[in-house]
Amino acid sequence: MSAAAVLSLRGVRLVRDDTQILTDIDWSVAPGERWVVLGPNGAGKTTLLQIVTAYTHPTAGAVSILGDQLGHVDVRRLRRRIAVASGALTRTIDVRLTAREIVSTGRSASLAPWWDDDAGDASIAAEVDGLLAAAGLTDAADRPFSALSEGERQRTLLARMRLARADLWVFDEPAAGLDLGARERLVADLAALARAEEAPAIVFVTHHLEEIPPGFTHALLLRGGRIVGAGPLHDTLSARALSETFGLPLDVSCVDGRWAARGRPAP
Repeated sequence: MSAAAVLSLRGVRLVRDDTQILTDIDWSVAPGERWVVLGPNGAGKTTLLQIVTAYTHPTAGAVSILGDQLGHVDVRRLRRRIAVASGALTRTIDVRLTAREIVSTGRSASLAPWWDDDAGDASIAAEVDGLLAAAGLTDAADRPFSALSEGERQRTLLARMRLARADLWVFDEPAAGLDLGARERLVADLAALARAEEAPAIVFVTHHLEEIPPGFTHALLLRGGRIVGAGPLHDTLSARALSETFGLPLDVSCVDGRWAARGRPAP
């Protein structure tokens, strides 16, 4: 494994309350790669992300994140190099904060601007306004998070991630709860990020093939805490592998970079 790997997991196993959650996970992510992680509920996706974002240590195995060995690094410093958008993060945000205030916390990975010594910096403020404008949120910039639609909330969190200038971006089911229009805008936004040469490596977790943005390069399939398949997207997202992952016969298609799956009709 190259020393330049963004992520390297070798022989990773995690046990909680005598239950094995992850088993024999070998996975690596190289700079510039865009990975989608797919699997049914209970596959171990969330637990894997907790390890990848340095919030959980495995029971066994070796984990390297951005060149640092988990267990031998200050995780508080490491987490500042990882930008995360997830339901867990959304639930921790003070809904009284405005979109502008939330975006401004991205550089420091704090949860409120008054925790951040640089939040009032003029150059950061100008960058925040630019990111809000690019996300179509100029008119919503001073509205509280509680008054934003689900789509506006996701675009706010995406702008917050872009301010971070992190070395790894992690998305945990960002389309959950979005209506069709908001989901399609999010997919388009993520596709634009995937094409951006300056964007870091990306890990994106979802249940649905339809949410995979064009431009993603690799896929990891999980079932029961084990890897079913991992590798280049078009090699990995086969009907056979996805049928095994989700436990039912599936037909899989890809048209203009957009994937879809449907249950195979009974003979």
